[in-house]
Amino acid sequence: MEKTILDNATILCPEENGSFSVIDRGFLVVEEGVISEASEGEPDPSQQEKARMVDSSNLILMPGLVNTHGHAAMTLLRSYADDLPLMQWLQEKIWPIESKLSEEHFYWGTLLSMVEMIRSGTTTFTDMYFGMERVAQAAQESGMRAVISQGLFGLTEMKHQFLNDTEELINRWQGACSGRITVILGPHAPYTCPPDYLKEIIKFSQDKDLPLQIHLSETRDELKKHKIEHDNTPVQHLEKLGLLERPVLAAHCVHLSSEDIKILAENNVGVSHNPGSNLKLGCGIAPLKDMLQAGIKVGLGTDGASSNNNLDMFEEMRLAALLPKGLHEDPTLIPAPLAIDMATRMGADILFQEKLGKIKAGHKADIIGIDKSSPRLTPLHSITSNLVYSATGADVKLVMVDGNMLMEKGELLTLDEEKIKFEAQRSVDQLVRLVND
Repeated sequence: MEKTILDNATILCPEENGSFSVIDRGFLVVEEGVISEASEGEPDPSQQEKARMVDSSNLILMPGLVNTHGHAAMTLLRSYADDLPLMQWLQEKIWPIESKLSEEHFYWGTLLSMVEMIRSGTTTFTDMYFGMERVAQAAQESGMRAVISQGLFGLTEMKHQFLNDTEELINRWQGACSGRITVILGPHAPYTCPPDYLKEIIKFSQDKDLPLQIHLSETRDELKKHKIEHDNTPVQHLEKLGLLERPVLAAHCVHLSSEDIKILAENNVGVSHNPGSNLKLGCGIAPLKDMLQAGIKVGLGTDGASSNNNLDMFEEMRLAALLPKGLHEDPTLIPAPLAIDMATRMGADILFQEKLGKIKAGHKADIIGIDKSSPRLTPLHSITSNLVYSATGADVKLVMVDGNMLMEKGELLTLDEEKIKFEAQRSVDQLVRLVND
């Protein structure tokens, strides 16, 4: 792997306390997929020998964005069923068409999501869905960093096959592509995984030393039904079963009691906050302020493109910053640097990814470049404020993962966008015919 130097750049450098320092004019050295230096000024001439020089004078370099919750192939279902409550949306629309998805559908749907994610600055994503073999293949081809999980459902005869599929996925893909692909366990939710099945998953997690990700306390109806069936909350239920003793990423966490928040904090559970999806499905607004004050690490996620309906993490940063301000009538809540921290360093932490989320020597070279000449970023009184409140994914012009360029000057380098869009549309046409027959 060649040495790359990105010079003449404005560099956003995360600090240990979640704040950021800015190098106004500096350079970044990447060697063997790792950042070896981020400094002011110009690189020494000796450093430039045998290095590829990338003029970054129009760019703000920052850590790549980390999408902590999603279902990549659901890009095929974008706008298929909108403006419905979650369970009606799932039961009447999504689950019936999902039953028709083939391996090819998963592949093209995932590649379509990767085109969108790369173009909008996401370098690492997590996926809990089906067709994970093809998802891993797509991640291999795209160059993105992926944390993948076979969806585990306990209300079906396939429940043990799902665990067998997970084991095969681990054997084939764990640590593949120089560590870019990671496999964890994906029990869907307490309402689709009965206690005995969750106990099997816990033992599997212990035997394989694997973290888990799970949908948790997403809707008020879910909470009500769970209390009737189990006489406690979903969070308390998982604690009682022992699942929270394992490393856990919990998605959504919209409806939490103060006791739930305490339990999540005490068990070091990471939370994926999905403000866009939760708003669109009418689930509510997660208690972000209370979770952060309790010491819970919170990352940001888009959820699937069928419930968002885009994968733009800049939009999630903006929503994460704005919603608490309006909800609590306090403009000081979730300042812009904290929103960026949740989308980068904190997101990497809750995905169990070390050495990600920072521009710092020794960290992985997962970097994006934002066009600072964009009218949305002019003037630059505050880089962090402009990134959160003004920028969109369309302002991303450079994407690097593991030291490899995935996009440069706005041009995708690893994926054939036109072919992917064509095949994705063809897959959708097939699916709709199958559902309507």
